[in-house]
Amino acid sequence: MNPVLYDLRGLKCPFPVIKTRKKLAAMASGTLIRVDTTDPLAVIDMPHFCNEDGHELIETEKTESGHRFLIRKR
Repeated sequence: MNPVLYDLRGLKCPFPVIKTRKKLAAMASGTLIRVDTTDPLAVIDMPHFCNEDGHELIETEKTESGHRFLIRKR
């Protein structure tokens, strides 16, 4: 299953987490989403969000402009 790509570059905390939470709410359980961010705090916020909401953070990758997260919806 190919992940849904979600480009949140340019948004500052807390918007990457808020928008990812809203997007995941509309998706089926088990769906993969790849989130691109430029917010430096996202590397802290996204793992915390996944842990709190029960989603699986599969991968965190440093990119040229920020971070990319691969998340599986619970």
